[in-house]
Amino acid sequence: MAFDYKKEYKEFYLPKNKPEIVTVPSMNFIAVRGKGDPNEEGGEYKDALEMLYGIAYTLKMSKKTDYRIDGYFDYVVPPLEGLWAQEGMVGIDYCRKSDLKWTAMIRVPDFVTKADFDWAVEQATAKKKRDFSKVKLMTFNEGLCVQCMHTGSYDDEPATVALMNSFAERMGYAVDITNERQHHEIYLSDPRKTATEKLKTVIRHPVKKQCER
Repeated sequence: MAFDYKKEYKEFYLPKNKPEIVTVPSMNFIAVRGKGDPNEEGGEYKDALEMLYGIAYTLKMSKKTDYRIDGYFDYVVPPLEGLWAQEGMVGIDYCRKSDLKWTAMIRVPDFVTKADFDWAVEQATAKKKRDFSKVKLMTFNEGLCVQCMHTGSYDDEPATVALMNSFAERMGYAVDITNERQHHEIYLSDPRKTATEKLKTVIRHPVKKQCER
């Protein structure tokens, strides 16, 4: 049976619908950075997702080629994730989506090396006849965070974020969003197939102890 990160690491992918503090370990991702409204038809964000999934599935399906990845085991491609920021503010103003700066990303197994990633880019480029150079392999060490499962529209996230902020403060933490540690979302539902009110999204914010400077 294929290894499923969501099931094996429920503490990171399937939190409860109430805030909790969690320490997130270092993970490897393929990622594309960009800016603008993610809902724009034919926009930069949707193009980024096509690139990401192209590389993600090339790596997963390497088992059906002559290329061998050392330490490979069959796995379910992890869910899409996103880091979000806007210039000059902490958090997100959902009314100014055109100002969003984002990093769209998908986790890859630890056995994927830079050489394996480069092979996947070369293969996808040849097969899809498109440029995948914007896709990067990166390591993200998120650390101490507050997180919560949000159910419903993405535009309704501020209510969940407010609960997270209040909980973190009560527990002695302060939200610590910086250029390196940003508003983080993990998308567990496909919005093309799921009713808006049933969408499930993990929201995660970095925190620090209030006494820390």
